[in-house]
Amino acid sequence: MNYMLNNENAIYYECGYSCDNVLYLSLGSEAYFITDSRYTIEAREKVHNAEVVIDRDLYGRAVKILKESKVKKMIFDPKEWSVAAFQHLTDNTKITFSPEPDFSHKKRIIKSDEELKILAKAAKLGAKAFSRLAKEFQQNGIGENEFALTHKAKSVLGDYGKYDLSFDPIVALNANAAKPHALPTKKRMKAGDLLLVDAGLKYKRYCSDRTRTVQVGERFTFGTKSTFAKKKIQKAYDVVLKAHDNAIAKARSGMKAREVDALTRDLINKAGFGEYFVHSTGHGVGLDIHEMPYIASKSDTIIEDGMVYTIEPGIYIPGEFGIRIEDMVAMIDGKAVVL
Repeated sequence: MNYMLNNENAIYYECGYSCDNVLYLSLGSEAYFITDSRYTIEAREKVHNAEVVIDRDLYGRAVKILKESKVKKMIFDPKEWSVAAFQHLTDNTKITFSPEPDFSHKKRIIKSDEELKILAKAAKLGAKAFSRLAKEFQQNGIGENEFALTHKAKSVLGDYGKYDLSFDPIVALNANAAKPHALPTKKRMKAGDLLLVDAGLKYKRYCSDRTRTVQVGERFTFGTKSTFAKKKIQKAYDVVLKAHDNAIAKARSGMKAREVDALTRDLINKAGFGEYFVHSTGHGVGLDIHEMPYIASKSDTIIEDGMVYTIEPGIYIPGEFGIRIEDMVAMIDGKAVVL
């Protein structure tokens, strides 16, 4: 199979190393990692199963290699190439370039045993970081606005620079939590507030992802057993938790992704909150924070052992509050195991 890559995570998956200026060509039994001299030492130390090629003109060198190889067809992922980068190659060769969306994600959808161990470690590190963050918010969070809380979250979750984050954390209070991807505001945290935190860290480049919703008080943890003073919030929370637990308990290998999605969505619909569940039940996690499979109402992807994805039902009532509970699961021996 002949294919070309320029996405860092896709290339890392192929050869164990990547950087921010690289092209990767796989031509049958031969592969080429083309980068510039800034990365010579690391590339030659870490790249495996590919020849390291150093050149200032990555695209010119790639064209030369393609012409010498005399290949007639190349696969590429149109989602990962800019028009300019793609034209650098296609305008100078007579090769037929065949688009295959999500090419690398499809290759990575089933995790190896080693990947499962790394993802489990990332998830456990993420859970411990949430525990540290709860203590930090209790001790130093009251009176701080969401900007400051988000800054604290970045520091604590990354263990003050030890780990990269999977994405910028979402730290949202009360009505702001009704926005699934809320941005921080000047709203200040006080006792009794609803607090939603969605965050994750990376371990050996692999992501973790977790969301908890709690009521702020003298003592709170980012567990799943949360209590709220307002009955409407408590009712919605209990529905979300039931949906979350139901999907984890009943997901099975062999199901379609939309059937797993229905395990959360049907419960939320029956409870009368269906219009407030505005996103899919989950998404795959790996080297990228969003990968296949997508646990969505229209997805016919068959769930298989080795897949890793999130279960994250939510209820978002505009102007009032939002609730989401999220965990990563791996399909092992036909069942969903929380990582």
